[in-house]
Amino acid sequence: MARVVVLGAGISGHTAASFARSWLGKQHEVVVISPNSQYNWIPSNIWVGVGKMPVERVVRPLAPIYEKAGIEFRQALCLSVHPEGHADSADPYVTIRYTDASRQGQEETIRYDYLVNATGPKLKFEATEGLGPGKNSLSVCTPGHALEASAALDIAIERMKKGERQRFLVGTGHGSATCQGAAFEYIFNLEFELERRGVRDKADLTWISNEYELGDFGMGGMHLRRGGYVTHSKIFAESLFAERGLDWITRAAVQQVDPGQAHYLTLKGEQGTQDFDFAMLIPAFSGVGLKAFARDGSEITSNLFNPGGFMLVDGDYSKKPYEEWDAEDWPKLYQSPAYGNLFACGIAFAPPHAISKPMTSTTGVPIFPAPPRTGMPSATIGKAVAKNIVGMIGGAPAPTHKASMARMGAACVASAGANPFSGTAASITVFPIIPDFKRFPETGRDTRYTFGEIGLAGHWIKNILHHVFLYKAQLKPGWKLIPE
Repeated sequence: MARVVVLGAGISGHTAASFARSWLGKQHEVVVISPNSQYNWIPSNIWVGVGKMPVERVVRPLAPIYEKAGIEFRQALCLSVHPEGHADSADPYVTIRYTDASRQGQEETIRYDYLVNATGPKLKFEATEGLGPGKNSLSVCTPGHALEASAALDIAIERMKKGERQRFLVGTGHGSATCQGAAFEYIFNLEFELERRGVRDKADLTWISNEYELGDFGMGGMHLRRGGYVTHSKIFAESLFAERGLDWITRAAVQQVDPGQAHYLTLKGEQGTQDFDFAMLIPAFSGVGLKAFARDGSEITSNLFNPGGFMLVDGDYSKKPYEEWDAEDWPKLYQSPAYGNLFACGIAFAPPHAISKPMTSTTGVPIFPAPPRTGMPSATIGKAVAKNIVGMIGGAPAPTHKASMARMGAACVASAGANPFSGTAASITVFPIIPDFKRFPETGRDTRYTFGEIGLAGHWIKNILHHVFLYKAQLKPGWKLIPE
């Protein structure tokens, strides 16, 4: 009998655990460890954040889903990984601390044969002074954060209805933040909602980002096939911002957020400030802070994780200059080179380098997006990891299923206003995710499969995807037929 332990129940971890359980015989165990009691369909948090969707519609309780599927669920926080066991036993294990009310604070060890690190990111608000909920800005990274943003928006709208002008600031709150896509969706939904509520004329909306140009999205930008022409995503994004009357600040690292004022540094080394009444800024991400220990109790965290806390897998982590970056640098198996029964997927794995070109201000501060590893790629990687573990349990000497982001496409539907008749969304596909200038020397990507459109159909697609993927997450009949 083998035991597969999955750390995390987000898109990647939930996918890995669900497929592992489906493909493994009943004699094997699948255990999920997550500090959260609910599954969150994160792409719809932006709708919660503008008051278009209640929190209850973006979450589902995990315990009943896993009980029905035959997956053991522990609502707990993983503290450390012990891949060599301890002095009295060579069995690898993790230590956990329960977060559910009945066992709050209790610690336990959980043995594993295979471990999947799918913990996702730590939201590192503390990396920017004054950033985040409870301080001086808002977020939509969790359902609770999105609900706070919605409440703050209601207050701002009431002030505008009384004749007050309100300044809105949306974007990234750190020089190395990622998830520009979530902020992109939020500012357009915000603008749409202000228009719908009849107060758009009282609002000034500004975008602030560490992107070199609009439309970078942490992917180095992309050339989109649209209407028979190939257009760079910079033009695509700028046209959307301009036609909706949005201002933008790029090449900027927010360094401090005070009440009503954000302080930022530009690539040119210039200091700037932006006043606001409402700010929603995405933080930097890091690993969750897992520690690792050898059999003798000595710490080996640096053997398994990079300095940011993300797990090292089968990528090329040599510090090559940007000009030498290659699509083959990216991991294919997501297996730890140190321990063959240890895998990582989703945001938990360490990227070998950024996708966008590294930029540093004249004062030495890095200002460029970290690489996105969420959504469709995250689920695809989770499924591939599960398939490899199942194969190894069945006797395969090594993983055989590859899921390199340099050989993988992705689709994104970015909402730009939620309404069944007048809403819009930008539908974008990209292939491959990691530019490969050896295969596609002109643009790094195949323009036959890299395209973008915006319109009402996109809104309907995003709305349908919301329901379809929550259905899939609940492992209802036919869930495996729904693609990642």
